[in-house]
Amino acid sequence: MAQYRREMLESEMKKLITQGFSQLKDPRLKDKFIDINMVRLSKDKSYLDVYVSSLDKDIDTVINILNNAKGMFRTLIAKNIKMFKVPEIRFHKDEGIEASIRINKLIEKIEKNEESK
Repeated sequence: MAQYRREMLESEMKKLITQGFSQLKDPRLKDKFIDINMVRLSKDKSYLDVYVSSLDKDIDTVINILNNAKGMFRTLIAKNIKMFKVPEIRFHKDEGIEASIRINKLIEKIEKNEESK
């Protein structure tokens, strides 16, 4: 499969999953900001890894809820994208934002130490 075709599929699947967030009826997800940072489709198109971040502290709960609802997302993809086999969806926590916040705090701490010297 050509790289551009995989990227097009990833883009469409990301849009569909984002739309699916509004269809979830779980009250624990109400008023939570959930963002998909990256979507990766495996080379054999059997797995779709979705990296999710949230501004809330309980991102692990959000990931568990999304993993429990992955059948709904898979059905949504199957109805909108013609594929021989719809990939299995796996939601993961994206730690990039947390890492960048940690790095910024360390840099600020170093700058304060240098200013005090």
